[in-house]
Amino acid sequence: MSSDSSKKRKPKVIRTDGGPQEGKRSKADADQDIRYYSEECEVDLRDPIKDYELYRETCQELQRLMAEIQELKSRGIKDNASEIDERRIQSCVHFMTLKKLNRLAHIRLKKGRDQTHEAKQKVDAYHLQLQNLLYEVMHLQKEITKCLEFKSKHEEIELVSLEEFYKEAPPEISRPAITLSEPHQQTLARLDWELEQRKRLAEKYKECLTSKEKILKEIEVKKEYLSSLQPRLNSIMQASLPVQEYLFMPFDQAHKQYETARHLPPPLYVLFVQASAYGQACDKKLVVAIEGSVEEAKALYKPPEDSQDDESDSDAEEEQTTKRRRPTLGVQLDDKRKEMLKRHPLSVTVDLKCKDENVLHLTFYYLMNLNVMTVKAKVTTAVEMTTAISAGDLLSPDSLLNCLYPGDHGRKTPNPANQFQFDKVGILTLSDYVTELGHPYVWVQKLGGLHFPKDQPQHTVTADNSLSASHMELTVKLLRTRLQSRLALHKQFASLEHGVVPVSSECQHLFPTKIVSRLVKWTAIPYEDYAELPYTKDVIEASLAEDTHLYYMALIERGTAKLQAAVVLNPGYSTLPPIFSLCLNWKGERTSSNDDNIRAMESEVNVNYKELWGPKPGYQLLTNQLQRLCMVLDVYLETEPHDTSVEGPKEFPQEKMCLRLVRGPMRLKPFKFNYPQGFFSHR
Repeated sequence: MSSDSSKKRKPKVIRTDGGPQEGKRSKADADQDIRYYSEECEVDLRDPIKDYELYRETCQELQRLMAEIQELKSRGIKDNASEIDERRIQSCVHFMTLKKLNRLAHIRLKKGRDQTHEAKQKVDAYHLQLQNLLYEVMHLQKEITKCLEFKSKHEEIELVSLEEFYKEAPPEISRPAITLSEPHQQTLARLDWELEQRKRLAEKYKECLTSKEKILKEIEVKKEYLSSLQPRLNSIMQASLPVQEYLFMPFDQAHKQYETARHLPPPLYVLFVQASAYGQACDKKLVVAIEGSVEEAKALYKPPEDSQDDESDSDAEEEQTTKRRRPTLGVQLDDKRKEMLKRHPLSVTVDLKCKDENVLHLTFYYLMNLNVMTVKAKVTTAVEMTTAISAGDLLSPDSLLNCLYPGDHGRKTPNPANQFQFDKVGILTLSDYVTELGHPYVWVQKLGGLHFPKDQPQHTVTADNSLSASHMELTVKLLRTRLQSRLALHKQFASLEHGVVPVSSECQHLFPTKIVSRLVKWTAIPYEDYAELPYTKDVIEASLAEDTHLYYMALIERGTAKLQAAVVLNPGYSTLPPIFSLCLNWKGERTSSNDDNIRAMESEVNVNYKELWGPKPGYQLLTNQLQRLCMVLDVYLETEPHDTSVEGPKEFPQEKMCLRLVRGPMRLKPFKFNYPQGFFSHR
């Protein structure tokens, strides 16, 4: 019965968070509170690790006792009841120990949470203090920055230097004894001296104005006198016309040109004056003239009329009664674009004649709203030239003057302000209109005295005579050189298309007497086809091939061997040499990437090109490079070892005399021709 009563006994609940219950509290409840609070104090005195060890031991004892009770019950002997009760009592004691340990663990957990909460509150308080301090620091930094960035009005005034101030200012203003030690007093003194100087300059300005008025009156008197001379001079000029024609001195024609030049815009006027002066002084074969309508040029400077009184009443009534259709947005934009790209009615033509009577015609235009000059080119040859398919772009007006100076392609406007004007009327770039308007090269602007600095943009750009004069001589020489080089290339291309490499007598010593390899094909190719070739990637990556250059493909054959040469022709030929990229198709494809001798062949024409310039100005460089390619291809094929697996004689018997067939670990072949000995050696 004792065991059953112990099983049915309910555990007592200890309440700590509620108030006192109704009625009187019993003595047992008071003892329970005393035990609760003694356990709370006991937590601080007990070691948690020892409690954990006690918990493990108690659990082990419980397991053992339960096992023994199970074993005793399984035997079914009645004498074992006392032993079972004894072990049950021991188990209850152990359960009481576990419950106590559980209470102690909960008390420790609550104390840990309370301590964590207190520490978190302290951290939050410290963090709030830190944020307040950081905000105060940021506020102070802003105030310091404002103080440092404060600018006074006197800083915008350019004052004289300290040396000039103490040297020129009187002592009553400079006060060296005070201002040298106090910067503030020194600044005030300098401002006083600046005010004194400006007062003096204002008085001097008034004196200059009075003298200017006197001079203007004298000028008016002299103008009246000169205007009376004009009719007399005209009669004298008319009387001297037969003499001018007889002596080939067209003063009257030149006078008319200068009268027309008065209506030119400033850039074209500067170009006309400087080109005429250069032609008279240094180049008799340079002819300058003015073309266009003088009346239209005069109309540009007439003030617009406010109203027209001669309109008829019928027109007024028709305007009132008839609804006119408004132009669409597209039509308005087209009109604005035409107005934006409007050219001046007058233009300047410059004709450059060469010794062989070939002429380069240049027509210079001025775009009034864009404030830039453009040029159109045309070539007239003394003798009708043989038509060559590959020479189509050599004398083309769109590419003839490309890169006359390095990087000057003439596709973009040199005036930075034009881009903002284009955005207003929907023009993406000026390159879409260069065929109609001409190319706005930078050297054209400089010939007109226009300069557009990119680092320091100016609001208004005016024509400068000194700028035009400083570029005139060099530009004329470059234009003549460009014309002569293109005409020489035109003649050479006509021969190359027929498989003939023209070599002048002055350059015969650069090559052996017999060259078996022959040029069988010479064609022009677009830039896109050149870029797709696998053996031209190095040239493109080195930025040596641009879309403004000219590209050609040469095919040289000897027997079964075919050598393809992709050629990049710089617009500045022959000052800048052509660049060759080679690919040999013989027993496989051989390029500079997989054959060191192919790279050496490219070096012979690309690196050692100075040997092939020939007589100045070096217009035979391209044909000499092609002839050398034929020569080194012979050496390459003749020095190749014979394949013993193939029956029959060697395909390319050795005909060139070589000191050594190969040299070095890369087995390079002797490509250098030695004249007059006639043998080949290594470099």
